[in-house]
Amino acid sequence: MAQITVIIPNYKGINFIEECLSSLYAQEEGTPAYEVLVVDNASKDGSVSLIREKFPQTRLICLEENTGFCHAVNVGIRNSDSPFVLLLNNDTKVFPDFVKQLYHAMCGRTRTPQNSMDKAKRKAGDKREKDDHERVFSVSAAMLMWDRPELMDDAGDIYNLLGWARARGKGKPYVRYQKHCRIFSACGGAALYRRSVLDEIGLFDENHFAYLEDLDLGYRAGIHGYVNIYEPRARVIHYGSASTGSRYNAWKTRRAAANNVYVIYKNMPLLQLILNFPFLMAGFLIKFLFFVKKGMGGLYLKGLLDGLKLCSSPEGKKHKVRFKGKHFIYYLKIQLMLLRGVFG
Repeated sequence: MAQITVIIPNYKGINFIEECLSSLYAQEEGTPAYEVLVVDNASKDGSVSLIREKFPQTRLICLEENTGFCHAVNVGIRNSDSPFVLLLNNDTKVFPDFVKQLYHAMCGRTRTPQNSMDKAKRKAGDKREKDDHERVFSVSAAMLMWDRPELMDDAGDIYNLLGWARARGKGKPYVRYQKHCRIFSACGGAALYRRSVLDEIGLFDENHFAYLEDLDLGYRAGIHGYVNIYEPRARVIHYGSASTGSRYNAWKTRRAAANNVYVIYKNMPLLQLILNFPFLMAGFLIKFLFFVKKGMGGLYLKGLLDGLKLCSSPEGKKHKVRFKGKHFIYYLKIQLMLLRGVFG
């Protein structure tokens, strides 16, 4: 039985999917058993035919229409039964030890007790490490830029009091991001997830369609006391925006603005929302001025309005995370991460 199901949502991936799958099937010896499942979002570019012809070992699910990243991924998760699922964008090329490094990080094999420790201390350390790694929900890979692989594209996601989400380390040298550490959330473009936690907190929220869905999932996991980590040894080269175009295209700007509002509504209880309100309003204002300079101020405002409409809709209200007193300490930890996210 496969320990890991690699799920690749595909939409118009003809220029990338062959290299992605070739690298994925070239994993080194000692990699845990894994299967590959591609969920195609009604591509008409020939990528499905290419997969069938050149990679017949790949499981393929073809949807009749483009239902978005979240739905495609959820279809993949529901059609797998492995203990872990690995999400991978189609515009990526992975290193030979990629799957193994993510798996080892998830299972707590990234550190070993010092030889000088006595037996009792080693045993206690092993137990603490076991307890710690069982609280790990996701492991985010080191995503490197396609044209400059010495630079980071994403080292896990940062979220802050201003309501801003951003890729940690983007554009900075990979050598500066060599430390295994905790992050706010894993980037869904290349990340390993624990299925038992998905069963507990739910899958990707399909109200997002695309953008910030991975942040929302990591946020929900944090509310339940789970942690998300970054593993620098699991490397993947990422093209970026291959399916949606440029970084600030009109559709992405409006969709991301709406989802930004929705993430806040969903995951912050009333008291935390009141506490953070001045910072959030400042963040929205700064973002609005930023998009005004790019000629997209109106689109950004329409996106915020879309988000408010979603929050007030029956579908939006159904997905709101209800406050529970037993999670209070986790909300405090999240608040501290939001504060740290302003500065780093």
